[in-house]
Amino acid sequence: MPGFAPKCAGELRGGIVNMPHLLIVAALWLAVLSMGGGAEAAAGSVLERIEQKGVIKLGYRADAPPYSYRDEKQQPAGFIVDLCREVAAAVAAAAKGPVRTEYVLVAPPERFEAVREGRVDILCDPASVTLERRELVDFSIPTFLDGAGALSRAGVVIDRFEDLRNRKVGVLGGTTTEQALRGALRDVGVPVEIVTVQDHRTGLDLMTANRIDIYFADRAIIAAMILQNRIPGFQLSQRYFSYETYALAIPRDDSAFRLLVDRALAHLYRTGQIEQIITRTFGRSFQDEMLRAMVAIHSLPER
Repeated sequence: MPGFAPKCAGELRGGIVNMPHLLIVAALWLAVLSMGGGAEAAAGSVLERIEQKGVIKLGYRADAPPYSYRDEKQQPAGFIVDLCREVAAAVAAAAKGPVRTEYVLVAPPERFEAVREGRVDILCDPASVTLERRELVDFSIPTFLDGAGALSRAGVVIDRFEDLRNRKVGVLGGTTTEQALRGALRDVGVPVEIVTVQDHRTGLDLMTANRIDIYFADRAIIAAMILQNRIPGFQLSQRYFSYETYALAIPRDDSAFRLLVDRALAHLYRTGQIEQIITRTFGRSFQDEMLRAMVAIHSLPER
């Protein structure tokens, strides 16, 4: 798989793995180790529900490019949505009888409740894995690695949380990015006015209207929004202010369904089919060591 073929850790960056990459790899392994539980539940309950209704429901977002969003034709699109399509195909192949795919638009504040209540079978968005969220849902093996960045106006350098002093900072409410931002600002004791928004589009609108000074969000989402909207005069911080491990959120206490989802993802990673999805979303020139490490670690063998 050109550019993303699994490699051993010693091969990354000419045989040297720096500390951020070590931390990411360690976090990935912790994510794998923490995904137990649910084995005592009735196996196949989610799959049985899908079989009975003849439909698998995929939840997606309107405003989280390049992962999960509505395209210009108002159709679900994005890297994680494409992963979900492959997973849905695997679920349909394992089901007894025909199964069609239905896409359900979910708002950020209610996305995990939608999974827990059975309104969607798989959440196809940049959902960061946390222990608190695992009280509501289970998670697949990781699908992407990203982190928080700061969008500012050209010439305004944001390299530290201290650089936010006395500024208005926007952030999507109810996210791990908001939690990380509030926690860091509390630790460094910097006075900042935090403005929470319901979607990224609103955050960008507030920036262009000069109603906030900085917007915090996942770096890839900010970069995609700037590119798609062709808005000049903004810049994205070079620093990652947090690291996030994304995974597909699925209903709790169904180990058989989680295994089916994980098997489909591991197959994509192991066979190299993930390269096609990466290229379709990010372009053939996209190279990312953290993503390569994720693919390598989670290219789980079938036997």
